Amino acid sequence: MEKFPVVDMKNLNTEEKASTMEIIKDACENWGFFELVNHGISIELMDTVEKLTKENYKKLMEQRFKEMVASKGLEFPQSEINDLDWESTFFLRHLPNSNISEIPDLDDHYRNVMKEFAMELEKLAELLLDLLCENLGLEKGYLKKVFHGSKGPNFGTKVSNYPPCPKPELIKGLRAHTDAGGIILLFQDDKVGGLQLLKDGQWIDVPPMHHSIVINLGDQLEVISNGKYKSVMHRVIAQTDGNRMSIASFYNPGNDAVIFPAPTLVKELDETSQVYPKFVFDDYMKLYADLKFQAKEPRFEAMKVMESNIPTTTT
Repeated sequence: MEKFPVVDMKNLNTEEKASTMEIIKDACENWGFFELVNHGISIELMDTVEKLTKENYKKLMEQRFKEMVASKGLEFPQSEINDLDWESTFFLRHLPNSNISEIPDLDDHYRNVMKEFAMELEKLAELLLDLLCENLGLEKGYLKKVFHGSKGPNFGTKVSNYPPCPKPELIKGLRAHTDAGGIILLFQDDKVGGLQLLKDGQWIDVPPMHHSIVINLGDQLEVISNGKYKSVMHRVIAQTDGNRMSIASFYNPGNDAVIFPAPTLVKELDETSQVYPKFVFDDYMKLYADLKFQAKEPRFEAMKVMESNIPTTTT
């Protein structure tokens, strides 16, 4: 079994930079996932985020989840359930406008800690985008500029808990999908696993590591890289015991950002090689809302049909 790619970011400032960039390149091309250590976000902050997130679940969400399970008769399902996920979630929006102050029931300390964590993740996302530019041979800032649109990128966090599940063979924690957006930064539980990615037809565990940040690539980076980088199917397997925490932050293009393969990456092949469409990100998201748990290729095909609606003056 190939070893899951782990990137030690402190090596980017040493003579090991070239080999570290090669690990990132291989991960983007062949895994769609990698795990960061020494990423610059303080351990103290991460520990506080974890503590407060778990306390918030216990205080506000655990009982609601149990009531939902009871109302849907999910305590002991008899057959496979394919239309919902065994997870308890809420969403925080950071950019272009924050909604953290509007989320009900969160205490002020937790709000402030999540704001601080989001700022650190935003910086890390933008650093990673420039590292991807370097590996792709794109000018520094290219991806950030494409993502910007007219109002800046969309950046938000899905805070999830995956409680103990009596029948994990019949109901997924989260059904298999690729992520629609740009670059995803995940702070996951280091004791309770369950996240898996599909590689070469096999489901592979994403190893829980203390204080790491898991990175995966969304559909938009596959399009912009003209298929050099891939978004991959992943899922969460529910566990019979242990409550898995998952804090996934999505650094995505702005709603009106126009997404298309980087011209230099198309020319590298030949003029007929472009297989990915040009589209407005918000149009893709509207389509994705109904097709999240299906293959991505038909989504790309559907976007090709809409290409003629995009002004030719857009570059």
